[in-house]
Amino acid sequence: MWKKLDGMRDAARTRSIAQLFEGDSGRAREFALNVDGLLFDYSKTSLDAEGRNALLELAGAADVCGRRAAMFGGVRINETEERAVLHTALRNLDGSAVELDGQDVMPGIRDTRTRMAALAQAVRDGSFPGDGGRIKDVVNIGIGGSDLGPVMAVKALAPYHDGPRCHFISNVDGADLTDTLAPLDPRTTLVLVASKTFTTQETMLNARSALNWAGGKDALGRFVAISSAVEKCAEFGIPQERVFGFGDWVGGRYSVWGPVGFSLMLAIGPAAFENFLAGGQAMDRHFRDAPLAANLPVMLALVGLWNQQVCGHGSRAVLPYEQRLERLPAYLQQLEMESNGKSVSLDGTPLDRVAGPVVWGEPGTNGQHAFYQLIHQGRQVVPCEFMIGVEGHEPELIEHHRALVANCLAQSEALLKGRSEAEARAQLEAQGIGGAKLTQLSRHRVFPGNRPSTTLVYPRLTPYVLGQIIALYEHRVFVEGVIYGINSFDQWGVELGKELANGLVPAMTGGPVPKDASGSTKALLAHVLGQTG
Repeated sequence: MWKKLDGMRDAARTRSIAQLFEGDSGRAREFALNVDGLLFDYSKTSLDAEGRNALLELAGAADVCGRRAAMFGGVRINETEERAVLHTALRNLDGSAVELDGQDVMPGIRDTRTRMAALAQAVRDGSFPGDGGRIKDVVNIGIGGSDLGPVMAVKALAPYHDGPRCHFISNVDGADLTDTLAPLDPRTTLVLVASKTFTTQETMLNARSALNWAGGKDALGRFVAISSAVEKCAEFGIPQERVFGFGDWVGGRYSVWGPVGFSLMLAIGPAAFENFLAGGQAMDRHFRDAPLAANLPVMLALVGLWNQQVCGHGSRAVLPYEQRLERLPAYLQQLEMESNGKSVSLDGTPLDRVAGPVVWGEPGTNGQHAFYQLIHQGRQVVPCEFMIGVEGHEPELIEHHRALVANCLAQSEALLKGRSEAEARAQLEAQGIGGAKLTQLSRHRVFPGNRPSTTLVYPRLTPYVLGQIIALYEHRVFVEGVIYGINSFDQWGVELGKELANGLVPAMTGGPVPKDASGSTKALLAHVLGQTG
Protein backbone atom coordinates (compact mmCIF):
# COMPACT_ATOMS: atom_id res chain seq x y z
CA MET A 1 0.00 0.00 0.00
CA TRP A 2 2.88 2.38 0.60
CA LYS A 3 3.82 1.95 -3.06
CA LYS A 4 0.40 3.19 -4.12
CA LEU A 5 0.71 6.26 -1.89
CA ASP A 6 4.27 6.90 -3.01
CA GLY A 7 2.93 7.02 -6.54
CA MET A 8 0.74 9.95 -5.55
CA ARG A 9 3.67 12.02 -4.28
CA ASP A 10 4.32 14.23 -7.29
CA ALA A 11 0.67 15.07 -7.77
CA ALA A 12 0.21 15.82 -4.06
CA ARG A 13 3.22 18.13 -3.94
CA THR A 14 2.10 20.20 -6.91
CA ARG A 15 -1.65 20.10 -6.35
CA SER A 16 -3.34 23.40 -5.55
CA ILE A 17 -5.37 23.15 -2.37
CA ALA A 18 -7.33 26.23 -3.39
CA GLN A 19 -8.32 24.52 -6.65
CA LEU A 20 -9.59 21.52 -4.70
CA PHE A 21 -12.10 23.88 -3.11
CA GLU A 22 -12.98 25.40 -6.48
CA GLY A 23 -13.72 21.96 -7.90
CA ASP A 24 -15.78 20.75 -4.92
CA SER A 25 -18.30 23.06 -3.28
CA GLY A 26 -18.82 20.54 -0.50
CA ARG A 27 -15.15 20.00 0.34
CA ALA A 28 -15.29 21.83 3.68
CA ARG A 29 -18.05 19.47 4.78
CA GLU A 30 -16.74 16.27 3.23
CA PHE A 31 -13.19 16.67 4.58
CA ALA A 32 -14.21 17.29 8.17
CA LEU A 33 -15.49 15.28 11.13
CA ASN A 34 -17.81 16.44 13.89
CA VAL A 35 -17.57 14.18 16.95
CA ASP A 36 -19.04 14.85 20.40
CA GLY A 37 -18.61 18.61 20.11
CA LEU A 38 -15.20 18.49 18.40
CA LEU A 39 -14.93 19.66 14.78
CA PHE A 40 -11.84 18.48 12.92
CA ASP A 41 -11.39 20.27 9.58
CA TYR A 42 -8.73 18.78 7.31
CA SER A 43 -10.02 20.31 4.08
CA LYS A 44 -7.08 22.75 3.89
CA THR A 45 -4.66 19.98 2.92
CA SER A 46 -3.72 18.49 -0.42
CA LEU A 47 -5.54 15.27 0.44
CA ASP A 48 -8.21 14.28 -2.07
CA ALA A 49 -10.73 11.45 -2.08
CA GLU A 50 -8.39 9.07 -3.89
CA GLY A 51 -5.60 9.74 -1.42
CA ARG A 52 -7.94 9.33 1.54
CA ASN A 53 -9.13 5.99 0.22
CA ALA A 54 -5.54 4.84 -0.22
CA LEU A 55 -4.73 5.87 3.36
CA LEU A 56 -7.74 3.97 4.66
CA GLU A 57 -6.61 0.93 2.72
CA LEU A 58 -3.17 1.34 4.28
CA ALA A 59 -4.74 1.42 7.76
CA GLY A 60 -6.67 -1.73 6.93
CA ALA A 61 -3.62 -3.51 5.60
CA ALA A 62 -1.69 -2.59 8.77
CA ASP A 63 -4.54 -4.09 10.84
CA VAL A 64 -5.20 -0.98 12.86
CA CYS A 65 -8.51 -2.49 14.02
CA GLY A 66 -6.85 -5.70 15.16
CA ARG A 67 -4.06 -3.90 17.02
CA ARG A 68 -6.62 -1.57 18.57
CA ALA A 69 -8.60 -4.54 19.89
CA ALA A 70 -5.40 -6.10 21.19
CA MET A 71 -4.50 -2.92 23.08
CA PHE A 72 -7.89 -2.57 24.74
CA GLY A 73 -7.93 -6.33 25.37
CA GLY A 74 -4.79 -6.37 27.48
CA VAL A 75 -2.53 -8.10 24.96
CA ARG A 76 1.15 -7.32 25.58
CA ILE A 77 1.58 -5.18 22.50
CA ASN A 78 4.61 -3.46 24.09
CA GLU A 79 6.64 -6.45 23.00
CA THR A 80 10.15 -5.21 23.77
CA GLU A 81 9.22 -4.74 27.44
CA GLU A 82 6.64 -7.58 27.50
CA ARG A 83 3.95 -5.25 28.80
CA ALA A 84 0.32 -4.59 28.07
CA VAL A 85 -0.82 -1.05 27.21
CA LEU A 86 -3.81 -0.24 29.40
CA HIS A 87 -3.63 3.45 30.28
CA THR A 88 -7.20 3.63 28.96
CA ALA A 89 -8.26 1.60 32.01
CA LEU A 90 -7.36 4.56 34.23
CA ARG A 91 -10.25 6.51 32.69
CA ASN A 92 -12.70 3.59 32.52
CA LEU A 93 -15.52 4.98 34.65
CA ASP A 94 -18.41 2.67 33.78
CA GLY A 95 -17.28 -0.29 35.90
CA SER A 96 -16.71 -2.75 33.06
CA ALA A 97 -13.92 -5.27 33.59
CA VAL A 98 -10.50 -4.77 32.00
CA GLU A 99 -8.60 -8.02 32.09
CA LEU A 100 -4.87 -8.65 32.09
CA ASP A 101 -3.79 -12.28 32.22
CA GLY A 102 -7.27 -13.23 33.37
CA GLN A 103 -7.36 -10.70 36.22
CA ASP A 104 -9.56 -7.60 36.29
CA VAL A 105 -7.35 -4.54 36.91
CA MET A 106 -10.29 -2.24 37.63
CA PRO A 107 -10.74 -2.96 41.37
CA GLY A 108 -7.17 -1.80 42.02
CA ILE A 109 -7.63 1.30 39.87
CA ARG A 110 -10.87 2.22 41.63
CA ASP A 111 -9.32 1.68 45.06
CA THR A 112 -6.36 3.92 44.21
CA ARG A 113 -8.61 6.64 42.79
CA THR A 114 -10.81 6.49 45.90
CA ARG A 115 -7.76 6.88 48.17
CA MET A 116 -6.50 9.76 46.01
CA ALA A 117 -9.89 11.49 46.19
CA ALA A 118 -10.03 11.08 49.98
CA LEU A 119 -6.59 12.63 50.49
CA ALA A 120 -7.28 15.35 47.93
CA GLN A 121 -10.50 16.29 49.67
CA ALA A 122 -8.78 16.30 53.06
CA VAL A 123 -6.07 18.62 51.75
CA ARG A 124 -8.63 20.86 50.08
CA ASP A 125 -10.95 21.15 53.09
CA GLY A 126 -8.13 21.57 55.60
CA SER A 127 -8.58 18.31 57.51
CA PHE A 128 -5.10 17.29 56.31
CA PRO A 129 -3.19 20.37 57.46
CA GLY A 130 0.41 21.40 57.26
CA ASP A 131 2.45 22.40 60.30
CA GLY A 132 1.47 26.04 59.96
CA GLY A 133 -2.19 25.66 59.05
CA ARG A 134 -4.06 24.74 55.89
CA ILE A 135 -2.04 23.43 52.93
CA LYS A 136 -1.71 26.36 50.52
CA ASP A 137 0.78 25.01 47.97
CA VAL A 138 1.53 21.71 46.26
CA VAL A 139 4.88 20.96 44.64
CA ASN A 140 5.03 18.11 42.14
CA ILE A 141 8.56 16.73 41.65
CA GLY A 142 8.89 14.55 38.57
CA ILE A 143 10.30 14.54 35.07
CA GLY A 144 9.16 13.42 31.64
CA GLY A 145 5.70 11.91 31.83
CA SER A 146 5.60 12.60 35.57
CA ASP A 147 5.82 16.33 34.83
CA LEU A 148 4.74 17.20 31.29
CA GLY A 149 1.22 15.79 31.60
CA PRO A 150 0.24 17.26 34.96
CA VAL A 151 1.86 20.66 34.40
CA MET A 152 0.11 20.95 31.04
CA ALA A 153 -3.27 19.92 32.45
CA VAL A 154 -3.02 22.11 35.56
CA LYS A 155 -2.23 25.16 33.41
CA ALA A 156 -4.97 24.29 30.93
CA LEU A 157 -7.69 24.09 33.57
CA ALA A 158 -6.81 27.20 35.56
CA PRO A 159 -10.44 28.48 35.52
CA TYR A 160 -11.43 25.39 37.53
CA HIS A 161 -8.82 25.77 40.28
CA ASP A 162 -10.39 25.98 43.71
CA GLY A 163 -7.73 24.10 45.66
CA PRO A 164 -4.12 24.75 46.66
CA ARG A 165 -1.72 26.37 44.22
CA CYS A 166 0.31 23.87 42.21
CA HIS A 167 3.99 24.19 41.31
CA PHE A 168 6.28 21.86 39.37
CA ILE A 169 9.95 20.94 39.59
CA SER A 170 11.47 18.74 36.89
CA ASN A 171 14.95 19.87 35.91
CA VAL A 172 17.93 18.60 37.90
CA ASP A 173 19.32 22.13 37.55
CA GLY A 174 19.25 23.55 41.07
CA ALA A 175 17.78 26.76 39.68
CA ASP A 176 14.48 24.99 39.06
CA LEU A 177 14.27 23.82 42.66
CA THR A 178 15.47 27.13 44.13
CA ASP A 179 13.20 29.39 42.11
CA THR A 180 10.13 27.21 42.68
CA LEU A 181 10.55 26.77 46.43
CA ALA A 182 11.83 30.26 47.32
CA PRO A 183 8.42 31.97 47.67
CA LEU A 184 6.76 29.02 49.45
CA ASP A 185 6.33 28.27 53.13
CA PRO A 186 7.47 24.67 53.75
CA ARG A 187 5.08 24.36 56.69
CA THR A 188 2.04 24.76 54.40
CA THR A 189 3.41 22.98 51.34
CA LEU A 190 2.58 19.42 50.27
CA VAL A 191 5.31 17.75 48.19
CA LEU A 192 4.49 15.04 45.63
CA VAL A 193 7.41 12.87 44.50
CA ALA A 194 6.46 11.23 41.19
CA SER A 195 8.67 8.36 40.06
CA LYS A 196 7.26 4.94 39.23
CA THR A 197 10.46 3.17 40.34
CA PHE A 198 11.45 5.81 42.91
CA THR A 199 14.94 5.70 41.40
CA THR A 200 14.75 8.38 38.68
CA GLN A 201 18.03 10.23 39.13
CA GLU A 202 16.82 13.80 38.65
CA THR A 203 13.61 13.29 40.62
CA MET A 204 15.22 11.65 43.64
CA LEU A 205 17.99 14.27 43.86
CA ASN A 206 15.34 16.99 43.77
CA ALA A 207 13.22 15.10 46.32
CA ARG A 208 16.09 14.85 48.80
CA SER A 209 16.88 18.55 48.42
CA ALA A 210 13.19 19.43 48.84
CA LEU A 211 13.08 17.35 52.01
CA ASN A 212 16.03 19.31 53.39
CA TRP A 213 14.26 22.56 52.50
CA ALA A 214 11.07 21.36 54.19
CA GLY A 215 12.84 20.55 57.46
CA GLY A 216 14.26 17.07 57.09
CA LYS A 217 12.66 13.91 58.43
CA ASP A 218 10.20 15.88 60.55
CA ALA A 219 8.61 17.13 57.30
CA LEU A 220 7.91 13.68 55.84
CA GLY A 221 4.29 13.94 56.95
CA ARG A 222 3.83 16.48 54.15
CA PHE A 223 5.29 14.20 51.45
CA VAL A 224 3.30 11.96 49.09
CA ALA A 225 4.76 9.39 46.68
CA ILE A 226 3.43 8.70 43.20
CA SER A 227 5.18 5.37 42.76
CA SER A 228 4.75 1.62 42.54
CA ALA A 229 7.91 0.98 44.59
CA VAL A 230 6.31 0.86 48.03
CA GLU A 231 9.45 -0.46 49.77
CA LYS A 232 11.67 2.28 48.35
CA CYS A 233 9.10 4.89 49.37
CA ALA A 234 9.17 3.47 52.89
CA GLU A 235 12.97 3.68 52.92
CA PHE A 236 12.64 7.35 51.99
CA GLY A 237 10.16 7.79 54.82
CA ILE A 238 6.78 7.92 53.06
CA PRO A 239 4.30 5.38 54.48
CA GLN A 240 2.15 3.16 52.30
CA GLU A 241 -1.05 5.11 52.98
CA ARG A 242 0.46 8.07 51.16
CA VAL A 243 1.85 6.06 48.24
CA PHE A 244 -0.23 5.88 45.06
CA GLY A 245 0.99 3.41 42.46
CA PHE A 246 0.01 2.13 39.04
CA GLY A 247 0.82 -0.91 36.93
CA ASP A 248 3.67 -1.33 34.48
CA TRP A 249 1.00 -1.31 31.79
CA VAL A 250 0.83 2.49 32.08
CA GLY A 251 3.66 4.29 30.30
CA GLY A 252 4.92 7.53 31.79
CA ARG A 253 3.70 9.74 28.95
CA TYR A 254 0.24 8.15 29.24
CA SER A 255 -0.04 8.43 33.03
CA VAL A 256 -1.76 11.76 33.74
CA TRP A 257 -5.07 9.91 34.08
CA GLY A 258 -4.03 8.19 37.30
CA PRO A 259 -1.86 8.98 40.33
CA VAL A 260 0.51 11.12 38.23
CA GLY A 261 -2.46 13.46 37.81
CA PHE A 262 -2.84 13.88 41.59
CA SER A 263 -1.71 17.51 41.42
CA LEU A 264 -4.54 18.17 38.96
CA MET A 265 -7.04 16.49 41.28
CA LEU A 266 -5.81 18.66 44.15
CA ALA A 267 -6.18 21.80 42.02
CA ILE A 268 -9.64 21.20 40.52
CA GLY A 269 -11.16 18.65 42.92
CA PRO A 270 -12.13 14.98 42.51
CA ALA A 271 -15.42 15.71 40.72
CA ALA A 272 -13.83 17.87 38.01
CA PHE A 273 -10.99 15.35 37.72
CA GLU A 274 -13.60 12.69 37.01
CA ASN A 275 -15.00 14.91 34.25
CA PHE A 276 -11.51 15.02 32.79
CA LEU A 277 -11.44 11.21 32.82
CA ALA A 278 -14.92 11.11 31.27
CA GLY A 279 -13.72 13.14 28.29
CA GLY A 280 -10.88 10.69 27.75
CA GLN A 281 -13.22 7.72 28.06
CA ALA A 282 -15.63 9.24 25.54
CA MET A 283 -12.79 9.49 23.03
CA ASP A 284 -11.84 5.88 23.79
CA ARG A 285 -15.37 4.72 22.96
CA HIS A 286 -15.39 6.70 19.75
CA PHE A 287 -11.98 5.33 18.76
CA ARG A 288 -13.11 1.76 19.42
CA ASP A 289 -16.48 1.96 17.71
CA ALA A 290 -16.39 4.45 14.82
CA PRO A 291 -15.60 3.28 11.27
CA LEU A 292 -12.11 4.27 10.20
CA ALA A 293 -13.27 6.96 7.76
CA ALA A 294 -15.37 8.60 10.50
CA ASN A 295 -12.87 8.00 13.28
CA LEU A 296 -11.31 11.18 14.63
CA PRO A 297 -7.97 9.73 15.89
CA VAL A 298 -7.61 7.62 12.75
CA MET A 299 -8.17 10.53 10.38
CA LEU A 300 -5.90 12.82 12.40
CA ALA A 301 -3.21 10.16 12.07
CA LEU A 302 -3.79 9.58 8.36
CA VAL A 303 -3.64 13.28 7.54
CA GLY A 304 -0.34 13.46 9.43
CA LEU A 305 0.99 10.49 7.49
CA TRP A 306 -0.11 12.09 4.23
CA ASN A 307 1.74 15.30 5.04
CA GLN A 308 4.93 13.53 6.13
CA GLN A 309 5.15 10.37 4.06
CA VAL A 310 3.50 11.44 0.81
CA CYS A 311 4.21 15.17 0.74
CA GLY A 312 7.61 14.90 2.45
CA HIS A 313 7.09 17.49 5.19
CA GLY A 314 9.33 16.52 8.09
CA SER A 315 7.96 18.63 10.92
CA ARG A 316 4.57 19.51 12.36
CA ALA A 317 3.56 22.68 14.22
CA VAL A 318 0.92 22.41 16.94
CA LEU A 319 -0.67 25.84 17.37
CA PRO A 320 -3.33 26.10 20.08
CA TYR A 321 -5.05 29.48 20.06
CA GLU A 322 -5.61 29.15 23.80
CA GLN A 323 -3.02 30.59 26.16
CA ARG A 324 -3.83 28.02 28.81
CA LEU A 325 -2.70 25.30 26.41
CA GLU A 326 0.78 26.81 26.30
CA ARG A 327 2.37 23.53 27.47
CA LEU A 328 0.42 21.32 25.07
CA PRO A 329 3.08 21.45 22.30
CA ALA A 330 5.76 20.34 24.79
CA TYR A 331 3.49 17.58 26.04
CA LEU A 332 2.86 16.39 22.48
CA GLN A 333 6.58 16.51 21.72
CA GLN A 334 7.11 13.76 24.25
CA LEU A 335 3.94 11.88 23.36
CA GLU A 336 4.76 11.76 19.65
CA MET A 337 8.55 11.92 19.43
CA GLU A 338 9.29 9.52 22.28
CA SER A 339 6.61 7.13 21.04
CA ASN A 340 7.28 7.13 17.31
CA GLY A 341 10.83 8.45 16.99
CA LYS A 342 12.05 4.99 15.99
CA SER A 343 14.12 3.47 13.20
CA VAL A 344 13.49 -0.23 13.88
CA SER A 345 10.29 -2.17 13.24
CA LEU A 346 8.61 -4.53 15.67
CA ASP A 347 10.57 -7.50 14.34
CA GLY A 348 13.89 -5.69 14.74
CA THR A 349 14.49 -4.93 11.06
CA PRO A 350 15.39 -1.37 9.97
CA LEU A 351 12.55 0.80 8.74
CA ASP A 352 12.69 1.81 5.09
CA ARG A 353 11.17 5.23 5.78
CA VAL A 354 11.44 7.95 8.42
CA ALA A 355 8.90 7.45 11.22
CA GLY A 356 7.57 10.32 13.25
CA PRO A 357 7.83 14.03 12.43
CA VAL A 358 9.50 16.72 14.52
CA VAL A 359 6.73 18.24 16.65
CA TRP A 360 6.90 21.79 17.95
CA GLY A 361 4.76 24.85 18.51
CA GLU A 362 3.56 27.71 20.67
CA PRO A 363 0.17 29.18 21.47
CA GLY A 364 -1.30 31.82 19.20
CA THR A 365 -1.12 34.72 18.84
CA ASN A 366 2.39 34.74 20.35
CA GLY A 367 3.76 32.43 17.68
CA GLN A 368 2.63 34.80 14.95
CA HIS A 369 5.26 37.27 16.14
CA ALA A 370 7.96 34.62 16.43
CA PHE A 371 8.16 31.84 13.83
CA TYR A 372 5.20 32.34 11.49
CA GLN A 373 7.59 34.15 9.14
CA LEU A 374 9.18 30.78 8.36
CA ILE A 375 5.79 29.04 8.16
CA HIS A 376 4.50 31.52 5.59
CA GLN A 377 7.58 32.39 3.52
CA GLY A 378 10.28 29.85 4.33
CA ARG A 379 11.27 27.33 1.67
CA GLN A 380 10.39 24.36 3.89
CA VAL A 381 6.70 23.59 4.28
CA VAL A 382 5.46 23.05 7.84
CA PRO A 383 1.98 21.50 8.19
CA CYS A 384 0.13 23.35 10.94
CA GLU A 385 -2.42 22.01 13.40
CA PHE A 386 -4.53 24.87 14.71
CA MET A 387 -6.82 24.59 17.75
CA ILE A 388 -9.43 27.05 18.90
CA GLY A 389 -12.34 27.17 21.33
CA VAL A 390 -15.70 28.59 20.33
CA GLU A 391 -15.91 30.27 23.74
CA GLY A 392 -13.39 31.51 26.26
CA HIS A 393 -13.70 31.72 30.03
CA GLU A 394 -13.75 35.53 30.23
CA PRO A 395 -17.13 36.83 28.95
CA GLU A 396 -16.21 40.32 30.10
CA LEU A 397 -13.31 40.19 27.61
CA ILE A 398 -15.31 38.88 24.65
CA GLU A 399 -13.54 41.23 22.23
CA HIS A 400 -10.26 39.48 23.09
CA HIS A 401 -11.71 36.09 22.20
CA ARG A 402 -13.20 37.39 18.97
CA ALA A 403 -9.77 38.69 17.98
CA LEU A 404 -8.22 35.35 18.92
CA VAL A 405 -10.64 33.37 16.74
CA ALA A 406 -10.23 35.81 13.85
CA ASN A 407 -6.44 35.45 14.02
CA CYS A 408 -6.60 31.65 14.11
CA LEU A 409 -8.90 31.42 11.08
CA ALA A 410 -6.93 34.10 9.23
CA GLN A 411 -3.63 32.26 9.61
CA SER A 412 -4.93 29.03 8.11
CA GLU A 413 -6.57 31.05 5.33
CA ALA A 414 -3.30 32.86 4.62
CA LEU A 415 -1.41 29.56 4.48
CA LEU A 416 -3.97 28.29 1.99
CA LYS A 417 -4.31 31.30 -0.30
CA GLY A 418 -0.97 33.07 -0.13
CA ARG A 419 -0.39 36.23 -2.13
CA SER A 420 0.87 36.39 -5.71
CA GLU A 421 3.44 38.88 -6.96
CA ALA A 422 0.77 40.55 -9.04
CA GLU A 423 -1.37 41.07 -5.95
CA ALA A 424 1.61 42.43 -4.05
CA ARG A 425 2.42 44.84 -6.87
CA ALA A 426 -1.15 46.08 -6.98
CA GLN A 427 -1.12 46.81 -3.24
CA LEU A 428 2.16 48.71 -3.49
CA GLU A 429 1.06 50.66 -6.56
CA ALA A 430 -2.04 51.74 -4.63
CA GLN A 431 0.39 53.21 -2.07
CA GLY A 432 2.10 55.22 -4.81
CA ILE A 433 5.21 53.04 -5.11
CA GLY A 434 6.61 52.41 -8.58
CA GLY A 435 9.73 51.70 -10.62
CA ALA A 436 12.55 49.47 -9.42
CA LYS A 437 11.43 49.82 -5.81
CA LEU A 438 8.05 48.38 -6.75
CA THR A 439 9.66 45.28 -8.26
CA GLN A 440 11.98 44.81 -5.32
CA LEU A 441 9.39 45.25 -2.58
CA SER A 442 6.69 43.23 -4.28
CA ARG A 443 8.87 40.14 -4.29
CA HIS A 444 9.36 40.41 -0.53
CA ARG A 445 5.59 40.49 -0.07
CA VAL A 446 4.83 37.31 -1.96
CA PHE A 447 3.35 34.46 0.07
CA PRO A 448 3.58 31.09 -1.71
CA GLY A 449 0.41 29.76 -0.09
CA ASN A 450 -0.74 26.20 -0.80
CA ARG A 451 0.51 25.20 2.67
CA PRO A 452 -1.46 22.56 4.54
CA SER A 453 -3.20 23.03 7.86
CA THR A 454 -5.89 21.41 9.96
CA THR A 455 -8.13 23.04 12.54
CA LEU A 456 -9.63 21.44 15.65
CA VAL A 457 -12.53 23.45 17.09
CA TYR A 458 -13.89 22.66 20.56
CA PRO A 459 -16.76 24.31 22.48
CA ARG A 460 -14.76 25.57 25.48
CA LEU A 461 -11.69 24.26 27.31
CA THR A 462 -13.35 22.32 30.13
CA PRO A 463 -11.99 19.27 32.01
CA TYR A 464 -14.09 17.05 29.72
CA VAL A 465 -12.80 18.69 26.55
CA LEU A 466 -9.18 18.54 27.71
CA GLY A 467 -9.67 14.82 28.33
CA GLN A 468 -11.02 14.43 24.80
CA ILE A 469 -8.06 16.27 23.25
CA ILE A 470 -5.36 14.34 25.13
CA ALA A 471 -6.96 10.97 24.37
CA LEU A 472 -7.39 12.01 20.74
CA TYR A 473 -3.67 12.59 20.38
CA GLU A 474 -2.78 9.43 22.30
CA HIS A 475 -4.79 7.33 19.86
CA ARG A 476 -3.44 9.29 16.90
CA VAL A 477 0.10 8.29 17.95
CA PHE A 478 -1.03 4.68 18.34
CA VAL A 479 -2.50 4.57 14.82
CA GLU A 480 0.60 6.10 13.26
CA GLY A 481 2.81 3.60 15.13
CA VAL A 482 0.76 0.64 13.92
CA ILE A 483 1.03 1.82 10.33
CA TYR A 484 4.78 2.40 10.67
CA GLY A 485 5.05 -1.10 12.13
CA ILE A 486 6.87 0.04 15.29
CA ASN A 487 6.42 -0.22 19.05
CA SER A 488 5.07 3.15 20.20
CA PHE A 489 5.27 2.25 23.87
CA ASP A 490 8.95 1.78 24.63
CA GLN A 491 11.64 4.48 24.74
CA TRP A 492 15.08 2.89 24.62
CA GLY A 493 16.47 6.05 23.09
CA VAL A 494 16.51 7.78 26.47
CA GLU A 495 18.67 5.10 28.11
CA LEU A 496 22.16 5.58 26.67
CA GLY A 497 22.59 9.15 27.84
CA LYS A 498 21.43 8.15 31.34
CA GLU A 499 24.00 5.36 31.47
CA LEU A 500 26.82 7.66 30.40
CA ALA A 501 25.73 10.34 32.88
CA ASN A 502 25.92 7.80 35.71
CA GLY A 503 29.53 7.16 34.70
CA LEU A 504 30.41 10.87 34.60
CA VAL A 505 28.80 11.97 37.87
CA PRO A 506 31.63 10.50 40.02
CA ALA A 507 34.19 12.35 37.92
CA MET A 508 32.60 15.62 39.00
CA THR A 509 33.87 15.05 42.56
CA GLY A 510 37.34 13.74 41.76
CA GLY A 511 36.45 10.21 40.73
CA PRO A 512 37.84 8.49 37.65
CA VAL A 513 36.90 9.68 34.18
CA PRO A 514 35.42 6.85 32.10
CA LYS A 515 38.22 5.45 29.97
CA ASP A 516 36.05 5.18 26.89
CA ALA A 517 34.94 8.84 27.02
CA SER A 518 35.71 10.73 23.83
CA GLY A 519 38.51 13.27 23.67
CA SER A 520 35.96 16.04 23.43
CA THR A 521 34.12 14.94 26.57
CA LYS A 522 37.36 14.57 28.50
CA ALA A 523 38.43 18.06 27.44
CA LEU A 524 35.08 19.58 28.34
CA LEU A 525 35.11 17.86 31.73
CA ALA A 526 38.64 19.05 32.42
CA HIS A 527 37.60 22.61 31.52
CA VAL A 528 34.57 22.52 33.82
CA LEU A 529 36.54 21.03 36.71
CA GLY A 530 39.35 23.51 36.16
CA GLN A 531 36.93 26.40 36.23
CA THR A 532 35.07 25.16 39.32
CA GLY A 533 38.23 23.98 41.12
